[in-house]
Amino acid sequence: MTRIRRPGGAVIAIGVAVALSLTACSSGKESSATSSSKKVSGKISIVYLQKQGDQQYFIDEAQGAQDKAKQLGNVDVKVVNLGNDTNKAVSETQAAIAQKANGVIIVPPDPAVGPQIVQTTSSANVTLLSSDDQICKNGTDPSKCAKDQLVPRVGFSGTQMGSQVGQRAGEEFKKAGWKPADTGVIAAWKQDVTVCTDRVTAAQAAFEQAAGTKVKIFKVGTDNTPPDAQSKTAATLSGNRSVKHWVVWGCNDENVSGAVTAIQNAGYKAADIDGVGLGAYLACKDWGSGKATGMKAALFINGYDVGGLAVQTLVDNLRNGKPMPQEAFAPTKMVDATNWKQAGVKCT
Repeated sequence: MTRIRRPGGAVIAIGVAVALSLTACSSGKESSATSSSKKVSGKISIVYLQKQGDQQYFIDEAQGAQDKAKQLGNVDVKVVNLGNDTNKAVSETQAAIAQKANGVIIVPPDPAVGPQIVQTTSSANVTLLSSDDQICKNGTDPSKCAKDQLVPRVGFSGTQMGSQVGQRAGEEFKKAGWKPADTGVIAAWKQDVTVCTDRVTAAQAAFEQAAGTKVKIFKVGTDNTPPDAQSKTAATLSGNRSVKHWVVWGCNDENVSGAVTAIQNAGYKAADIDGVGLGAYLACKDWGSGKATGMKAALFINGYDVGGLAVQTLVDNLRNGKPMPQEAFAPTKMVDATNWKQAGVKCT
């Protein structure tokens, strides 16, 4: 859930061509690209392709997937770290097919590669499931995709997560007793990622309801990494020194952590910052230090649960013919400095 790079021109060109061909033959029914045409007897082979596989969330996700495979029995899960390389997403999908994988689970480095991945797996009759981020069967932008053309996905509800973040931010705002006229909101996210936009949009609505007022929002476009969020937020602060208090939310912990750091570096006290993260794996570093921090809370999303749920969903389809749901969600929990350890958060 961090940096996502745009693919090269060659990939985009292929993706668009595939999108057009898929649009022409779309029937609105479940595609063989995302559903097994026959039950698999014997050992099931799954390849789990992850963006940013060295991030703690995805490390946990990989462990959850492999543990679930052991629990189910006669299931093999191979995890591949794609980094932010869209071309590698394509080549590793092709490699999975060459290795006779029954199914592919993918966390796409960029949603634009979706049609090409769908076409590649569909042609080989390999079942496809997306994890965390959405991809579309016949278009490069999931936000413009018809619901029946979205690849089945396991992860979290962006709207639900954003609502929880916004509600907590609003509660902290009211508790602090800040005036709307003296307060600003930093909303930081990679603005071409659908699930990120869902989160920050829902956060704003929930914040205004919980706070009982509207506050000026500064929309900060980032690459979803802490350094970029920090630098972009610093630039925003330089032109808005009249703001006395800052509320922060974003697509993930990376955005919120980077923004909170920028605000603290600009001379604001922790008491004047209301940051609510999404992930908790970076927020807990501040809490573990024992120092005052503007990171007031974070929504704990457990990658381990998503990895296990993704494997269970795919195996149920491959082994038993059970249709995959359009979306399946893992549970979430709001944590702060008082309870993050008990919740099982792992700091990175």
